[in-house]
Amino acid sequence: MTQKPASPRTRKSPEQVRAAVHQAIIDLLCDPEGEDLNIPAIAQRAGVNHTSVYRRWGSLDALLADMVTTRLERDSPLNDTGTLRGDLLAWAEASVANIRTREGRALVRAVVLSMPHSAQAQAGRAQQFQRRMRSIEQIRERATARGENPPPLEQILDQLVAPFYIRAIFGIDPPADGYPELLVDRLLGSGGEGGTG
Repeated sequence: MTQKPASPRTRKSPEQVRAAVHQAIIDLLCDPEGEDLNIPAIAQRAGVNHTSVYRRWGSLDALLADMVTTRLERDSPLNDTGTLRGDLLAWAEASVANIRTREGRALVRAVVLSMPHSAQAQAGRAQQFQRRMRSIEQIRERATARGENPPPLEQILDQLVAPFYIRAIFGIDPPADGYPELLVDRLLGSGGEGGTG
């Protein structure tokens, strides 16, 4: 029996490789019967050579961190609604909608799996988090420019951001109705009223 010749592999650009590898991670995390998450499995799912993945990212932790940062930054931009409350509510509603998706849940799992252990990795994760929080800072800056009084960033993290991700990590869905609005109103009613100052 003659073997069917292997079809030539299409050469991908660096950005195509990156996108394919990132999508492969999401697919593996979402597949309940999928393989263990490791670089050879990711490379096979993405249709690239595993040596290329090692050469570009060096480790699974670094690869997961890159994927998480890329996806979070892609989802960050939000329109200016004209008020602090409106901006925070839009951010919260977008976060809930994202966490309820297949990809959003996988992204949270990737964050947990890529928790850094070394000081260098922890510094890199802090930079990633700062970039993610840039969207919150932009909301605060817009509010200040309008004459509103936004809460401190730490208060927004504790009272608005953290509840979504705690629920996602432990597999607890946000309540169906009004949860983002409830959190925003609690936040703005406890020292960051968002009114004109």
